[in-house]
Amino acid sequence: MRFHPLMKQTIWGGEKLSTLLGKPASGKGNDAESWEIVDHGDDQSVVTNGSLAGSTLAELIRQDPAWTLGASQTEGQFPLLLKFLDCNRVLSVQVHPDDAYGATMPVPDRGKTEAWYVVAAQPESLIYAGLKAGVDRQALGAAIHAGQTERVLHSFHPQVGDCVFIPAGTVHALGAGLVIAEIQQSSDTTFRLFDWNRLGSDGNPRQLHVEQSLDVTDYESGPVEPIRGDNSQPGWQTLIDCDKFMLQSMSSGTAAVGGDNCCHILTVPHGAATIEFAGDQSELLSQGQSILLPAAMDRCEVIPADKSVVLHAAPAANP
Repeated sequence: MRFHPLMKQTIWGGEKLSTLLGKPASGKGNDAESWEIVDHGDDQSVVTNGSLAGSTLAELIRQDPAWTLGASQTEGQFPLLLKFLDCNRVLSVQVHPDDAYGATMPVPDRGKTEAWYVVAAQPESLIYAGLKAGVDRQALGAAIHAGQTERVLHSFHPQVGDCVFIPAGTVHALGAGLVIAEIQQSSDTTFRLFDWNRLGSDGNPRQLHVEQSLDVTDYESGPVEPIRGDNSQPGWQTLIDCDKFMLQSMSSGTAAVGGDNCCHILTVPHGAATIEFAGDQSELLSQGQSILLPAAMDRCEVIPADKSVVLHAAPAANP
């Protein structure tokens, strides 16, 4: 199944989602996120192909959860969200709660564990991931109060192809000059610690959530370093395998996916890939395109083109 991208605009967005990944442009120069596959309240992916065209992901799950989700069934909702981000300006410093905290919020939501794949990066770009060693609640609170949160954050210059794992409770920020593919729990809960002392589009500082941020931060996790797959090896390379999802990449060879009673997400951040199905059918995925394979689908083969990358994500079987 292919879906309409759900475009989001913010003060830190730009134009690369359209120029690099072929997404529809708003013309405002602030296109920040393209939600590729989502089932979260009013934010719904709508099928564009085949006999199910026009159906939302929530409708498909409600009609036949076993066909759509299989062993990935979780509370009648698709458990993951896939998006692309254009970080034309630095994002706010933020942190996400875990499932237990999310369940206690006035409007309950999942927690948010996420992972990033670096699609493009300018040489000076930074990723802020985790606190420096030894930073506790008091030190983080003092840095926020002084307007100097960045001094307690671990940071590095990312490379294209880097993967960064951000479990719930990890303080983080994406720097300017990055294009990111992100897989995350289906949640939109973000606590903002610091916004670089800048003003929002209305001329006022954007809202911060300092106490909530201090409450949910994991002070034991420390600095986060990038994960770098081995592109010299054919087939799927596992980048992340956690209790919420699995993320793999492939740049050469041929590898199977599906046929295991689980749903699967495929997206192409670079180049193109062919998906071959039973009955001599195939689908071409171009750069920036994504598909969802329902749990009922038989095994298929994924073949990346030369100098291409395919990302494969799937929910944990029992999240």
